[in-house]
Amino acid sequence: MTRVGVITFPGTLDDGDAARAVRRAGGEPVALWHADSDLQGVAAVIVPGGFSYGDYLRAGAIASMAPIMQSVIDAARVGMPVLGICNGFQILCEAGLLPGALLRNAGLHFVCRDQRLRIETTATPWTRDFSVGDEIVVPVKNIDGRYHADAATLQRLEAENRVVFRYAGGNPNGSLNDIAGVCSEDGRVVGLMPHPEHAIDELTGPSTDGLGLFRSLLGVLAAA
Repeated sequence: MTRVGVITFPGTLDDGDAARAVRRAGGEPVALWHADSDLQGVAAVIVPGGFSYGDYLRAGAIASMAPIMQSVIDAARVGMPVLGICNGFQILCEAGLLPGALLRNAGLHFVCRDQRLRIETTATPWTRDFSVGDEIVVPVKNIDGRYHADAATLQRLEAENRVVFRYAGGNPNGSLNDIAGVCSEDGRVVGLMPHPEHAIDELTGPSTDGLGLFRSLLGVLAAA
């Protein structure tokens, strides 16, 4: 069974949900602690949502310097798939694994709602099972979710097909170009603000659409 690491920082809220999503997709979740550096032989890593270290300094800034993140950075640079969700997306940007930054929402309000997302690329391990143009519905919940990058970075992301998810049916936080998620140059590292791990069960989520990200990953790893 494919082992997928799920990191817990002080203030992480959604590690249990991410682990449940991995298990529901057919993988084996492995708990990784922020103060450790051993990735325990996992094949991929999820950096889940929450408020790591209370979002002091900047959202994700302190967590990006945790010992486990140096191991994640090293592994990502040689091709390990990594998914950052919400606070995890913020952490990956702060760690330099993804471009841009997540700023306070337009209107300065916390947003919590079910959100339509459009799949913009399938050239990542996390979206391989989708088709370009597919729309999924997953929850979004953030106050620092407004994606921002300079004009040159935005142009490069668009030109290189590195916008992975785009908000559809209304932009909840003012993100530039309606960007909900982006990927690294090799497509192996993906970050998004909405929460696919909260859309894996019809009883508790608005859909089961989020399960596709985790099944896609496991399919890619099984075929490697």
